[in-house]
Amino acid sequence: MFAAGDLVIYGGNGVCEVTEVGPLRGSRGAERKRLYYTLRPRSGTETIYAPVDTPVYMRGIISREEAERLIDCIPELSVQVCNDRNLRALTDHYKASLDTHDCLALLETVKAVYLKGKQAAEQKRKPGQVDQRFGKRAEELLHGELAAALDIPVEEVKPYIAARVKALEKRRAGARTPQ
Repeated sequence: MFAAGDLVIYGGNGVCEVTEVGPLRGSRGAERKRLYYTLRPRSGTETIYAPVDTPVYMRGIISREEAERLIDCIPELSVQVCNDRNLRALTDHYKASLDTHDCLALLETVKAVYLKGKQAAEQKRKPGQVDQRFGKRAEELLHGELAAALDIPVEEVKPYIAARVKALEKRRAGARTPQ
């Protein structure tokens, strides 16, 4: 069970802060005995009331160390680009990735969509709308969790990743250079 102050991933809402755990105010009868999480999404202004025993996917956010390890694997991350021309199949492919709520799956989706867009540009074509939509959503979810784990604003995640990957590549290049 989560406690007030915990940061969690709640379904497709991304990172939420648990602000309270307890019965709903003003509830009656059997509902008075049921416990709810009061959640405040990090991106948005709404409040979510979720039963403690909700079937909606919910987990604690990753740790700072896990976030850094995830970022460090970006250069070597091998991904499969989905080139299915059937929009339904392509949508299902991306939805399945997002529905895992797994940071690595989100990172793979972001990288695959980036590579697919790069391939399209090389062929002087525009990236597909389905790819762009799901790539953007995967990036929002991933960056939201990384920002929370690293305790930085979400707009600083991209520069943080770029700097960390650049430093990692520089260290690796230095390690390969004969002395």
